[in-house]
Amino acid sequence: MSFVYRFFRFLRSMCAPITAVICFSCLLTFIFILYQPTPGPGIKQRLGWQSWDSISMSNEDLAAVSSTNNESTSNQEAEDNKVELPEGVDWWNVSGIPGLGEDKVDTTSLPLDVWAPLLPHDTGLSEISVTHCYMDPIYAGDLCAPSTTTEKDAIRGPWVRVDRNLNDESGYMSGFLSIWYRRTRRLDINLIDSIRLLPSQEEPSPLDGWTKVDKSLRTGVYHANPLFLWYHVGKTASEMTLEDKSQIITEIDVLFGEDVPWWGFEKLEPATMHRKEGITEGTSITIRKGVHTVPKAPPLHFSRDGKFKIMQIADLHYSVSVGRCLDMRADSKLDKLCTSPDGPGSDNLTNTLLARMLDVEKPDLVVFTGDQLNGQGSSWDPKSVLAKFAKEVWGRGIPWAAVFGNHDSEEGMDREDQMKLMESLPYSLAQRGPQDLHGVGNYMLKVRSADPSMTHLLTLYFLDSGSYSKGFFNFWGMFTPTAYDWLRQDQIDWFLRESASISMIQRPFTPDGAKDLGPIHWARQTDQLTPQTHRLAKPNALMFFHIPLPEAYSTPDKNPSTQRPLDVGLSGLEPNGNAEGTDGFFEKVLLNATESNHINAQAGSETRPKQEVKVVANGHCHITENCRRVKGVWMCFGGGGSYSGYGKVGFDRRFRVYEISEYGEKIRTWKRMEGVEAEPEGHVVDDMVLVGSGATP
Repeated sequence: MSFVYRFFRFLRSMCAPITAVICFSCLLTFIFILYQPTPGPGIKQRLGWQSWDSISMSNEDLAAVSSTNNESTSNQEAEDNKVELPEGVDWWNVSGIPGLGEDKVDTTSLPLDVWAPLLPHDTGLSEISVTHCYMDPIYAGDLCAPSTTTEKDAIRGPWVRVDRNLNDESGYMSGFLSIWYRRTRRLDINLIDSIRLLPSQEEPSPLDGWTKVDKSLRTGVYHANPLFLWYHVGKTASEMTLEDKSQIITEIDVLFGEDVPWWGFEKLEPATMHRKEGITEGTSITIRKGVHTVPKAPPLHFSRDGKFKIMQIADLHYSVSVGRCLDMRADSKLDKLCTSPDGPGSDNLTNTLLARMLDVEKPDLVVFTGDQLNGQGSSWDPKSVLAKFAKEVWGRGIPWAAVFGNHDSEEGMDREDQMKLMESLPYSLAQRGPQDLHGVGNYMLKVRSADPSMTHLLTLYFLDSGSYSKGFFNFWGMFTPTAYDWLRQDQIDWFLRESASISMIQRPFTPDGAKDLGPIHWARQTDQLTPQTHRLAKPNALMFFHIPLPEAYSTPDKNPSTQRPLDVGLSGLEPNGNAEGTDGFFEKVLLNATESNHINAQAGSETRPKQEVKVVANGHCHITENCRRVKGVWMCFGGGGSYSGYGKVGFDRRFRVYEISEYGEKIRTWKRMEGVEAEPEGHVVDDMVLVGSGATP
């Protein structure tokens, strides 16, 4: 009994202190965690390492920084923002109108302690450093970071590493050479407004405000002349005007190769590593000043006279280098440029050709149908390649979309990250698509009428046909593919869902109101439309993916009048490029997805509805460029348009063009070939009508 008595007395003696500790802990938890005072309608302040960061109380704080949906209509944007379109302004022309066509990004919510060059930071840099380490900084952590203290991090910002190795082309023995910077939002810290790269014996003049980074930008490179980074510290954020803020350095990146830097960046001279033929491609530091708003593509729409033009660009096969020409005519002017050590390279020659074709055709949309990157060991830094592949397109303000090919993700970066880069380029309509589908880049775009009704008149489907389904790793650990991938069942299911969501419209379409189109409206209504031709149906559709279906090589339909096969263009110059496997995409999608659930019972018509997808556009096969109709669906190849991809001597580079007219009812195609000096605009071949008036029944 005495033992039991002592035990309970012990519990009683511990009750008071335990109760006190619990109560005190609860009090501290309430004061420092649960209790959140509301400062009212203003902003709340947070005291942390960055010292009084201003944080917006809007819901945007909780949202990821992303672009607005390109498919949202401008009228809806106007309603959401309570901004009315000025009189006389077309619904799709929202550029320059306050509140419309702009992304709203709360820059105060952007992270300061990570390197993310795509984010639109308007916050300046306060300090720059360079480190050299023989261990990958990703794994070495603070061992390879510049020295710092908690106080410096709180005042000037923490060190952030530019995740690019300046010695990437020098081999592993040269180590990892990294640029680091601090970024701060404090108003009393002087910010960097200029950077110069100078040899060891030179310095800026006058020297006021300039700081030299201790380590050379060529450290670790054998027999390389030292090159040092100098940065100039200017005014504090509180002293700056808007003009001053547009000149501060807001981001640093690294470019491999000698082509253009990423959009919004400028290249610093000299290069930290120069190009040596067959050895290195060159390495340069690039910087961004201020904030550059990425131009957005306007909503896709037909012209007022009912036309919409698409140019397909297939298989560019660009590399980090300037590229190497393949299968050129011997002794031609282009061949001499290609073989010259100081020549522009095949990538630049292709861009020059592409620029001419774009200026002649003036398309409303450009579609890249895969293999933008060459892979095969030459596009080891995809970001540097993606910076140049579409520059001639977005440089002209032309909207563009893209799908992936089998070579695009062979090295350096997966499709997920590449799509993020492409989405951030000017006038891009490329989309990641649903994450639960096979591949990256399964999406749909709608082309609408120019009148105020904004009627959906044309559907464009984009699919990722994958890369490889089989292969093996060789002795050196390199993957060797043995079979191409194909469109999978989940992609079929996705298409059928998207197709089912499209509403039927009255076809052929009649523009809404003679006031909007004047004589064009009345001419079309009087001369081309009759009450007997109207029907309810989904808009016509085109589909783009890289690797062709097996049916692209099937026996073509025959012209009922001449009994000639409906197969126009060159084919059979190379082995079939389709995958061996299939999930039945042709039957389940192209044949079974119809434009209407109703049977057109007019005299002379077929007894089943027409297919929704009228044309399938593929790349992949560079010297195959025919259009073949199989069971009512046209299967068309783009043909090789790049000097960087394989070809055939005598096979001119070419680009396929689709012109959709009569408000989506008529689809016509042709190929524009590269021209000789006497015809710089090239020439057109195989001009034919695929769908609509003038087409083969």
